[in-house]
Amino acid sequence: MKSEVRQRARDRLDAKLAAIRPLDRFTVPPKGWIRAIRDAVGMTGPQLARRLGMTAQGLVSVERSEAQGRIQLNTLRRAAEAMDCVLVYALVPETSLTEMVEGRARELALAALQRVSHSMALEDQQVDRDLEKRVRTYIDTALRDRDLWESA
Repeated sequence: MKSEVRQRARDRLDAKLAAIRPLDRFTVPPKGWIRAIRDAVGMTGPQLARRLGMTAQGLVSVERSEAQGRIQLNTLRRAAEAMDCVLVYALVPETSLTEMVEGRARELALAALQRVSHSMALEDQQVDRDLEKRVRTYIDTALRDRDLWESA
């Protein structure tokens, strides 16, 4: 995939993901979403269990596994549908995808340029002092998107 195409894809995803920030709006309730929504609409455990085709004890286990972060997505989806809800699933980066890529590229460029600067200093050669320009040039000429994630 070409760099420009990747950038457009990042921009589209960043725009979609911006709508769900800040993430603290989606903090999981202490007993999990299933239990919180079930309680809020006045549905009993046995009622939801019947809708899911399981025992009340099975539902307790499902609710516990969700609260502990061990629930399978398929089970969570079934529970959502049984309560007339839709499961929304997303991976949301801490920063924008563009910032993530630019930050990683800068990190790699600085590491590479420090090695070059060190060896040039050992050879008593002049080191270009315009670091930002050197970083941008290195990113533009030496790094490809796929190179960014080789080593973390």
